[in-house]
Amino acid sequence: MPELPDVEGFRTVVAEHGTGRRVRRVEVIDPGVLHGVQPGELDRALSGRRLRDPDRHGKWLLARTDGPTVMLHFGMTGELRWSPGDQPRHRHDRVVFVIDDGELRYRDMRKLQGLRLAPDDDAVAEVLAELGPDASTVSRRQLDAILDDRRGAVKALLVDQSVIAGLGNLLSDEILWRAGIHPRTPCCDLTPQQRDRLHRELRGVLRASVPAGRIPPRPSWLTGVRDDPHARCPRCGTPLRRDRAAGRTTVWCPHCQPG
Repeated sequence: MPELPDVEGFRTVVAEHGTGRRVRRVEVIDPGVLHGVQPGELDRALSGRRLRDPDRHGKWLLARTDGPTVMLHFGMTGELRWSPGDQPRHRHDRVVFVIDDGELRYRDMRKLQGLRLAPDDDAVAEVLAELGPDASTVSRRQLDAILDDRRGAVKALLVDQSVIAGLGNLLSDEILWRAGIHPRTPCCDLTPQQRDRLHRELRGVLRASVPAGRIPPRPSWLTGVRDDPHARCPRCGTPLRRDRAAGRTTVWCPHCQPG
């Protein structure tokens, strides 16, 4: 499932292969991934436009041009690939932006999200207004303000995009494991020391993940072992627990993260 590091990786794809280049045409192979815009309208709005430096907020990629902005969300299985134009297209390629020297291909198997066309910055801001601050920018003081007076579980808060944008299931579990906090701990019960650890691990996990363009599946990380048949904690060797929390499959260590 694409989370902040993955989307930052897709932003880099646009920056490296698209910035400064002109969109020749847009080929919509599957209109089911378009929201609020028709295939012909998307092509007419973007053809001849030059791509500018892309932005990201949370799990949204903002592919800006010298006119409108394409807002891309990758749901559970989406990705953005650059390819030379002569390479065969994948069966899950849904929208192809034909640019100078190649193609940017929006690929998505399950089609749970997709693309929107924002005519101006106000339209972009309207969509992003529903989101909290980007996870990579949250300061320790901001985290306190977010946690204060909230009685819900900390895992539910971390994956709530309206509170903090960009964190998903894997990142949240990794951060909580590293901070030694049980995922069902009420936010209002977190001690100052736990808040310190939560913020430190939030920044540290993102700092390590963003350059990789994904959450690294290292054996020393919870992410690297969580899907093993008999997964054990990389820190202490205790068998990991698995349950539903915040509507998602949640993995934690009962020894390192006591309830």
